Amino acid sequence: MKYFAWLLKAAIFFTLFAFALNNQQNVSVHFFFGTQWTASLVLVVLAAFTLGVAVGVLGMVPHWWRHRSAARHQRAHVSTPVAEADTAAPLPAAVHGV
Repeated sequence: MKYFAWLLKAAIFFTLFAFALNNQQNVSVHFFFGTQWTASLVLVVLAAFTLGVAVGVLGMVPHWWRHRSAARHQRAHVSTPVAEADTAAPLPAAVHGV
């Protein structure tokens, strides 16, 4: 299984490497107010991918924070009753099997 994973990683790497070699032409990306950026097509695609990942992660941060705080809140409430149950009155003798 380890060899299959390495083979898959190598195949992905060589596919992306071939893509980069086949797309070395310069392209212009036109922004607002007449500004433009001229770079290799591979760099433009990589920048667009990176920007998309960053926007996706930033969009998920509030959701992650909400879940973390809910889990922390739940953990605090779950641990409190257990601690109180240990210090509560002893169980009746019938429960102990005496």
